[in-house]
Amino acid sequence: MTKVQVFVSLRESVVDPQGIATKDALHKLGFDEVGNVRIGKMIELDLAGTNSEIETRVHEMCNALLVNKVIENYRFEIEEVAGK
Repeated sequence: MTKVQVFVSLRESVVDPQGIATKDALHKLGFDEVGNVRIGKMIELDLAGTNSEIETRVHEMCNALLVNKVIENYRFEIEEVAGK
């Protein structure tokens, strides 16, 4: 099996209200060095197949369901799981 981590983030042009609220809360807690916060998500998948097949399928999954292509970007990392 191969482990894939998909990282999804809002496009830079999209306002991130959750990020703004988090930045404000961090400032109130005294973390004034924080300049900007963007909130995203990480999706972990266990997949079978060759790296080439997995790359193709992950792109298909992201385009079909995992990512809102209008407002989000994604990238992913593929890592083989040792001993499985």
